[in-house]
Amino acid sequence: MSLILFAFLVRVRDGLPLSASTDFEHNRELQERKQQLRTISKSLVHFPDCGIIKGHQLNIYFVSSEDVSYMSVCHCSLPVVKAFCFLEDLRWEFTACISSSDVALAARPYPFLEFDSTIQKLKQQYNRSGGPALEVTFAEVEENLRIHPPKEISLDDVEFNNGLANGHTEHSTASGHNQRLKPVSAPGILSLVLNILCASLNVIRGAHLIENTFQDDNEGIWNVVAFLLAFLCCALQCHIYLFHSPLKKLKSFALLSVIILCNLYLLGMRNMWQLIFHVSVASFSTLLTLTRKLQDRTDDCGV
Repeated sequence: MSLILFAFLVRVRDGLPLSASTDFEHNRELQERKQQLRTISKSLVHFPDCGIIKGHQLNIYFVSSEDVSYMSVCHCSLPVVKAFCFLEDLRWEFTACISSSDVALAARPYPFLEFDSTIQKLKQQYNRSGGPALEVTFAEVEENLRIHPPKEISLDDVEFNNGLANGHTEHSTASGHNQRLKPVSAPGILSLVLNILCASLNVIRGAHLIENTFQDDNEGIWNVVAFLLAFLCCALQCHIYLFHSPLKKLKSFALLSVIILCNLYLLGMRNMWQLIFHVSVASFSTLLTLTRKLQDRTDDCGV
């Protein structure tokens, strides 16, 4: 039975994958651990240089040094010292072949994929003998772990720190520049047209009132403000429907509330049917905005 199943090298500062071992095993827990490696790699700057994440039968071990993190998925029966010996040997082999400047200049995922052959040789050595070839390496790693024991990290810590690394603590508040909404529907097009119509009516009435307000010594200035504010809210409703935005729900209800208040203030200048039309269009737009979902997207940093 293989004790070391998978190895993965990433750049610490941004989680860029540098190299990985070829995967010949496909059990379910291994795939879960590999998925967790992707998550961990994005937030390594928030973790200590040496850590363990325990699973049911498979554990994740990692050591970070000089902006490179050496990570592995190992069977829980493998002693901790031997797991870190493997990572230490992996670090020595990698630094002997690849310079720190090459790592810093890497711009695409897996630029050192040829290092896979070295990883495979080390894996075979450990899986056959159960440990390092040199006892001195074992003794040094054991002493180092005694002085600086690896920190045991929970999956909750991983998820929280991954949120911090991306500037948010919940997936739902991810940056809108990296999110795409589902295509605009036919009702969505209708709501946009109606919103543009309402915005046009508001700005036209507001522009006409501006001239009358100046002639009447600024009487009715608040009516102008109400028309122009309603126009602005209609325009913002179109924008928030078309583009993903953080706090979408809060913004949608705030815009709807302002439109309702503006139209109530303008009740003396609009009849009941006009008021119902403007409020209905705003409510329809809010409903469609809240029900328009994000497109599913795959992670582009696969292991």
